Amino acid sequence: MRRADRLFQIVQLLRGGRLVTAKKLAEKLEISERTVYRDVADLQASGVPIDGEAGVGYVLRGGFDIPPLMFSRGEIEAIVLGTRMVEAWGGAQLADAAREALKKIEAVVPPDLRDRIERTHLYAPGYRVPEAMRRRLDALNDAIRDRRVAAIDYRREDGDASERRIRPLGLFFWGGAWTAVAWCELRDDFRSFRVDRMNRLDVLDERFRDEPDKSLRLFMSRGRTE
Repeated sequence: MRRADRLFQIVQLLRGGRLVTAKKLAEKLEISERTVYRDVADLQASGVPIDGEAGVGYVLRGGFDIPPLMFSRGEIEAIVLGTRMVEAWGGAQLADAAREALKKIEAVVPPDLRDRIERTHLYAPGYRVPEAMRRRLDALNDAIRDRRVAAIDYRREDGDASERRIRPLGLFFWGGAWTAVAWCELRDDFRSFRVDRMNRLDVLDERFRDEPDKSLRLFMSRGRTE
């Protein structure tokens, strides 16, 4: 969790008007109590009215609020639908992140906008997405972020099967199917792989370097010209 997100979460957890111990905050945020003490001290120094002390607990004084975020009706609907689509069709980690992001927005918007979030009747059912697919998407997303090589067993639409070592570069959702764009070491070129046709996916400890001639930027530029 980024430090800015952690500080925001501390403020949210102290909103209830009840004394919250550093131990409870540390457990909730999965950090050390020492980090809690330091973060609370920084929040107090920046003007956030937090009362309490180490060994006793903390509480946020009434009347403090984060400046409200203002959205139009269309913007609210777009945010809610986007969140629901990520929850329905994304990896498990992204789904959790989308839910938490919407909670943060609900916590800081005015009441009328909060009601509008609840009244948004736009949905993206995702009951057809198996948990194994969600885990695979998470693993590929991690590999892209960490620049790690992946080994896959892949079966094409015509039934041809092969083992590949790939450098995952990006994930693309096509309204029912995900593809991973990667540099394929077997073909020595860019390839797109349907994630649901990967019979095996192992993200390796081996990392790859950014290379301009094997980058997602080049792949996208080729697509635009072609």
